[in-house]
Amino acid sequence: MPNLRGRYIVETDWLAEHLDAPDLAVLDGSTHLPTSGRNAFAEYQDEHIPGAQFFDIDKIADDTNPRPHMLPPPAKFASMVKKMGIGDGIRLVAYDCEGIYSAARVWWMFRTMGHEDVAVLNGGLKKWKAEMRPTTNEPPEPRSERHFTPRFNSALVRDIDDVRAIVANGREEIVDARAAARFLGEATEPRKGLRAGHMPGAKNVPFTTLLKEDGTLLPTEELRAKFIEAGVDLSKPITTSCGSGVTAGVLALSLALIGYPDTAVYDGSWSEWGHEDAGTEVVKP
Repeated sequence: MPNLRGRYIVETDWLAEHLDAPDLAVLDGSTHLPTSGRNAFAEYQDEHIPGAQFFDIDKIADDTNPRPHMLPPPAKFASMVKKMGIGDGIRLVAYDCEGIYSAARVWWMFRTMGHEDVAVLNGGLKKWKAEMRPTTNEPPEPRSERHFTPRFNSALVRDIDDVRAIVANGREEIVDARAAARFLGEATEPRKGLRAGHMPGAKNVPFTTLLKEDGTLLPTEELRAKFIEAGVDLSKPITTSCGSGVTAGVLALSLALIGYPDTAVYDGSWSEWGHEDAGTEVVKP
C-alpha cells in the first residue's frame, strides 16, 4: 500500500528552502468557526508567510447553496484560481494558522478539481512561527493569470443523496471528524438550526486526535491505529464528514497518507445532514 506522506505533506524546512521557486504558490487557507469572533482574512493581512496568498474558502464556493463554503462548480473554481496565478504546472502548498485544519480542505478542493500537485504544510503557520521563520504583513506580488484546467473528480465528493444511500446499504464507512461531545449529541452545534447527534452507522475520529501538540500530523502508523481503534473498516470505501466539510479534509488527508487517497468528503457534512429541515435520521445515544 503506497505511503503518500511525501506527496501530500511538506515540512517547514522544505518550504523555507523552496519559498522563492517560480513554480510554487503558497496559500493561506485559514478560516474560523462562526462562534469564534475571529476574522481569518484580517489575521492574514497582519501576518502571513512571505508570498502567500489568501485562499478564502467562503468566497471560492457555491454562492447558490445556503450551506457554508460548499464546493463551487468547476468552471467557477477555475476562473477564480487562475486570477490568483494558479494554474496547470503550479505546485501548491496550503497552510492555515491552527496547524492542520482548513488547509486540508484547500488540499481536497484542488484534488477534487483534478490538480494533484498540492500539499499541506505540516504544522502550518503555528509551527512556522514557533521555529522563528519569517512572516510579513506585506501583500504578495501579483501573479500573472495562468490557465487552470479543471478535471472534476466526482469520486472524492459525496452529496446528501450519496450519504443517504451509504446509510441505507452500509457499503461505505462514514467517519465523523467532530469532537466526541458533538458526535454524541452532548454539545450544542456552533451553527443555528442544527440537531445534535450523528449519522446512523458513523464512526468518530475527532480530527484533533490525529495531531501532535505542535499542530503536525501523527506518524503514519499512529494515524492508522487511530482509525482502527475507532472501529473503522479500512477495507471499505470511506466517506469523511464533520461540521461543514472543513475538518473532514483532515481525515481525508490522514487517510491518504496511510494509503487511501480515494477517500471522499461529504461536502455538506453536518450543516446539511443535521439541519432541522433535512428529513434525515439522526442518532443521539
